[in-house]
Amino acid sequence: MVDTIRAERAAWPAPEPAARPQQPWLHELVVCVDGNATALGTRDGSLGAIGTGLFVDDRRVLSLLEVQLGSDPTAPVIDSARGDVAEFWGSARRHGDVGADPTVEIQQHRQVRRSGLTETITVVNRSGVQVTDTLYVRLGGDGAPIHDVKTGLPAGPLLAAEARGDDEIAWRDDRHETVVTVSPSPRGIVAGVGGSADEQASAATVFAFDVDLAPGARVSVTFDVDPVRTRASAFDADPGAHLVDWGAASVVADDTRLTETLSSALADLQHLLMTDPEAPDDVFAGAGTPWYLTLFGRDSLWAARLMLPFSTELAAGTLRTLARRQGVKDDPVTAEAPGKILHEVRRDLFDQSESGLHLPTVYYGTVDATPLWICLLHDSWRSGLSDNEVRDLLPTLQRAVVWMTAAAEDSDDGLLRYVDTSGSGLANQGWKDSGDSMRRIDGEVAPAPIALLEAQAYTVEAARGAAALYREFGLEGAEQLESFADRLTERVRDTYWVDRDGVERLYPAMAVDGEGRLVDGIGSNMGHALGTGVLTADEATRVTAMLTSETMFGRFGISTLARRNPAFNPIGYHSGSVWTHDTAICALGMSREGHTEAAAAVARSLVESAAAFDYRWPELYSGEPVLGRPAPYPASCRPQAWSAASASAIVQAVLGLSVDVPAQVVRVNPVHPTPFGAMQVRGLRYGPTTFTVTVDTAGQVAVDGLPDGVTVEIG
Repeated sequence: MVDTIRAERAAWPAPEPAARPQQPWLHELVVCVDGNATALGTRDGSLGAIGTGLFVDDRRVLSLLEVQLGSDPTAPVIDSARGDVAEFWGSARRHGDVGADPTVEIQQHRQVRRSGLTETITVVNRSGVQVTDTLYVRLGGDGAPIHDVKTGLPAGPLLAAEARGDDEIAWRDDRHETVVTVSPSPRGIVAGVGGSADEQASAATVFAFDVDLAPGARVSVTFDVDPVRTRASAFDADPGAHLVDWGAASVVADDTRLTETLSSALADLQHLLMTDPEAPDDVFAGAGTPWYLTLFGRDSLWAARLMLPFSTELAAGTLRTLARRQGVKDDPVTAEAPGKILHEVRRDLFDQSESGLHLPTVYYGTVDATPLWICLLHDSWRSGLSDNEVRDLLPTLQRAVVWMTAAAEDSDDGLLRYVDTSGSGLANQGWKDSGDSMRRIDGEVAPAPIALLEAQAYTVEAARGAAALYREFGLEGAEQLESFADRLTERVRDTYWVDRDGVERLYPAMAVDGEGRLVDGIGSNMGHALGTGVLTADEATRVTAMLTSETMFGRFGISTLARRNPAFNPIGYHSGSVWTHDTAICALGMSREGHTEAAAAVARSLVESAAAFDYRWPELYSGEPVLGRPAPYPASCRPQAWSAASASAIVQAVLGLSVDVPAQVVRVNPVHPTPFGAMQVRGLRYGPTTFTVTVDTAGQVAVDGLPDGVTVEIG
């Protein structure tokens, strides 16, 4: 037996190099962001591992940052990040007192700001002996495009650095000159000569500082990294956090997890804001860091829409930024069409040769951004967007309505469909845009062209919202829009409902596929139809019951695909994972349909997941618990705009809040008993006015701060 075991061990296969580069996993990286700049580091505070660096305008301007005291690298202890700031606390274990105590600390405070970074490194001597050594900081940049980093290519050669006096160096990539300034001046600088990533020790720039600390003393050095654009890209958006003030927005609740969830989410979302290069006073939310730190139609629209309880400024900026880029011509390569709202804007062409995906810098391959733009305009008007701002956007609205209604009614079955005719664009053009997301009940992938359930629901809601705007602002065509909405509602009712196991109209399918068959896998898509007006009260009850059943709902949210589907994978991108915004939209829809207990349960699940992720939701995660915690999706962006904005949706759903400024009505119908105990929500918006809603443990509601003449309806 022993010989057999030895033989098996001898035959253990050695790991082989990956056959191709692999996308970096981000779940253990520490991320801070401000607009077009984001920093990703490892837990010891360093940059240099796969996927790490300081990225500005989709270029890695700083690819190497390492700190050590003498020959003693930092041993990480704890780290934290929120918004534009990350903190690292570690120890130089070979220094100071003998024993397990960390007596010599290495602290790093990292702040991404206005397209650059400030890094403050502090050495603290808490030992009982003098600490005398040299603090070394090693820096370098490779200028790698973010697409190369995402595809897993190794770090490129470090760029040669130029020393400029005693405290400054600089290097250049194809888009920036990066200037690094240090204070106080070091004892010496060895400027990097450039070279391969394998030769970083000699290719990097090294700063050396004398450290001589008595017990209890500390010393700090600060590096400012400032990339300056030397060449324009296709979309040079700047940070926009300074253009909004969300300081009044807060929740105080018996369950303090809700307080922390909203606070952290607002900080992250604010630092994902960017400005339109064509109108720098207009802000929108970049979709997520690091891979999608740019304008995405669907993502930016949903983030702004979910934030309406606390902000109309983000909605206004998002609407105008997208309106300036509304489609004007038919182009199969870009998927542009007159009146259509775009899918994404990138700084460079996106070329993924493995999958055959080739996207231009401005790409319109989305079926739902146009109706969502209309929905956001209508909801923003209800929330208090000024008549003048709405009036300026009416021509965009009319063009969007023409595209949306024609795209549906000109199809063979009167449904809004998508198909990539270029052969190089996105195969799936709804929010579940991975190629394998549309699953039948047997797990089979459904063929295009696809008519998504949620796209029809958004379109019905958009048509009714547009009709209300047409009437309010004196445009012709409101009746025709309402008739269109009625016809599409009937088509959905007649087409999408699945009969199974002797039960009629059991649940709505995710879509109708290119063969005219129902994509009858049970998916979260149906939750997006709640509250849109496309469902009857009975249908909304059935959808809510399905979404909160054991096959869809778990401790940490609603799965994208039912657990009993053969294709279910709890960590699959759209095949069983939980997406934060998806679950939040379902909760909000349940609340609007009057299913407050279900909405409360779903809201609780999201706050549980937020706490498990240190109050910074990733884009998606596994809802299947691992020792009571949700497992991260390793490649997920974090923070992500519509994930962060989901905190606002939770508050709105739990309060049952509806603001209608044109009608001068505020409605509050809170869940009772409230899922988070007594709560007070401040900084809610009624046009330019902020107001407060308080709900006690008995369910009694108080609303304070509204203008005179506003009617408050409770219950």
